[in-house]
Amino acid sequence: MHNLAKNILATVCYYDVLDYPLTSFEIWKYLMKFGHEADDREYSLEDVSDELEGGSLKRFIKEFQGFYFLKSGRDLPESRLKRNRISMVKIKGLRRVVWFMRFIPFVCMVGITGRLAMKNAQVKSDWDLLVAIKYGRLWIGRTLVTLVTHFLGKRRHGHKIKDRVCLNHFITDKSLKIRIRDLFSANEYYFYFPLFDDNIHRRFQLKNKWIRNFKPNYKIAAGHNLKIIEDTDFSRRVRNFLEKIFDWDFLENWMRILETKKIKNNPKTHQRGSYIDVSEEALIFLPNPQGPKVFENFKRKVSEL
Repeated sequence: MHNLAKNILATVCYYDVLDYPLTSFEIWKYLMKFGHEADDREYSLEDVSDELEGGSLKRFIKEFQGFYFLKSGRDLPESRLKRNRISMVKIKGLRRVVWFMRFIPFVCMVGITGRLAMKNAQVKSDWDLLVAIKYGRLWIGRTLVTLVTHFLGKRRHGHKIKDRVCLNHFITDKSLKIRIRDLFSANEYYFYFPLFDDNIHRRFQLKNKWIRNFKPNYKIAAGHNLKIIEDTDFSRRVRNFLEKIFDWDFLENWMRILETKKIKNNPKTHQRGSYIDVSEEALIFLPNPQGPKVFENFKRKVSEL
């Protein structure tokens, strides 16, 4: 099996782990580089379509209603269409929360990650967000975001998960490059899109061109996101006014000391396999990261084939 066929099979395998069948266009768009011998050639959509119609992949891949998936995934197309409808409803609800978040001081960008960004969410899923905060006000910004979403009754905590905001990843406008740069993150931030953007999303995309190391067809989005909530003159005025009120170094340092102590004393910080990153550039809280699990399942599927 030559490189393109291996790349296609690996791509279908990876998304099979996520219960996400792909169209031929999506296989080309999200095509993975597979193995150390993978070349740097850019394959066209026609190349991918021809390979899918050839004989070498039909032993492993099934096509149904325009979707391609491993032969073991019998109901994946129907499930994907159902989760797409669920996700659209959830995004509509999340937009109402982000409408308020754009008024929060020091917030530069709020976007969707995870299964919701893929439009692959389940009924009980939460809302994974990536929030960008102005550099030097990361702790104040995070605290205010937490307070506002909690006041709105939409912050995930305890057993309250469904349709609630998961605030596990904050970055700054000067540290837009994602720190975990692996296959899982490449997929995660390929699908990422902002719901609120104070003119930094394009810089975010440029800083994360490393995604091409895993997915060579990654492109910088040129069009306008129709779901984005506009930053109006009124919202900017309110945000700028509130920033003047909270723009204090002593408050930032006090919040950093207080919150760092709470994080260190949290048992989830020290549990096996957790990923916690606390710095002036990023705040990442992943007590049970999904990346390693997805990658292990992916390797198992590939080895079985």
